[in-house]
Amino acid sequence: MKLSDFSYELPQELIAQHPAEPRDAARLMVYDRRSGAVAHEHFYDLADHIRAGDVLVFNDSKVIPARLRGNRVPTGGKVEILLLTPVGTDTWEVLVKPGKKALPGTVLQFSEDLGGTVLAHTDFGGRVIKFSYKGVFDDIIDRIGEMPLPPYIHEKMNDPNEYQTVYAREKGSAAAPTAGLHFTDKLLAKIREKGAETVFVTLHVGLGTFRPVTEENIEAHKMHSELFSITPAAAAAVNRAKDEGRRVIAVGTTSVRTLESAGAGGRVKAGAGRTDIFIYPGYTFRIVDALVTNFHLPESTLLMLISAMSERKKILRAYEIAVEEKYRFFSFGDAMFIH
Repeated sequence: MKLSDFSYELPQELIAQHPAEPRDAARLMVYDRRSGAVAHEHFYDLADHIRAGDVLVFNDSKVIPARLRGNRVPTGGKVEILLLTPVGTDTWEVLVKPGKKALPGTVLQFSEDLGGTVLAHTDFGGRVIKFSYKGVFDDIIDRIGEMPLPPYIHEKMNDPNEYQTVYAREKGSAAAPTAGLHFTDKLLAKIREKGAETVFVTLHVGLGTFRPVTEENIEAHKMHSELFSITPAAAAAVNRAKDEGRRVIAVGTTSVRTLESAGAGGRVKAGAGRTDIFIYPGYTFRIVDALVTNFHLPESTLLMLISAMSERKKILRAYEIAVEEKYRFFSFGDAMFIH
């Protein structure tokens, strides 16, 4: 399957720069994954499509201010890094810009109380950095770091919490699990009132989620691994639903990847680990029955994942309709309910 098979035309003006206000006022395309039929609603209407007994699975990862700006020592050359994944004590895998001058041994200074040394290159073009600091690392990052907004968002946020879900709890993501940005406490309560369960898993969004595909043959693409965890209670809730024939609805592609990684045998196993699962057409879903998701970038692994839930041509036709109807795209954009 070719990368170009997942391309589509998107006018730049449809890339959302700010979230809807209120969050659940975003538009919602309701998509039948078997027929390809679509209906146009609003996100607050999602509860109308939820049945008693459904289990909705959310990713409760919280975005950290992962973008740090500093200088190379002693030259003073400016540098910017994006924290991706902790790989040891005070050691992180990061992306560095500009990367050519961030050779092993390079010393970086981000503030009076935070510095770092480049230890090694990674297989995915990043670097491993060992940090040195005075005080509490998380507190320093909270003070000097910036929210890592995607490059297609050019306008400043009014409030950093715009890029957090209302249920975010576990710090560690370099990007938001954006399907969840549409939910409000009121909508969550309405969904529970319908008799549905809400369950939380954690996948810390890193390079695997947003790294572009460069191989023309998509099967050759290698996903970067990301950290995930599932509690025994969450695994039990999902497994009961599967045993009883109730729907498991994933909120966001990161929840899909978590559930499918932990449920390779048809039952979700509790625990923590890393996943590099790559889902594209031809994949057989073992756990997930339906999906709440945003509209994704052309030629992205996320578009490939949702195409696996239906048919590629039907999904691309739904995207054409979204463009015609002027839906808002990407992180702060509108949503789909694929059922």
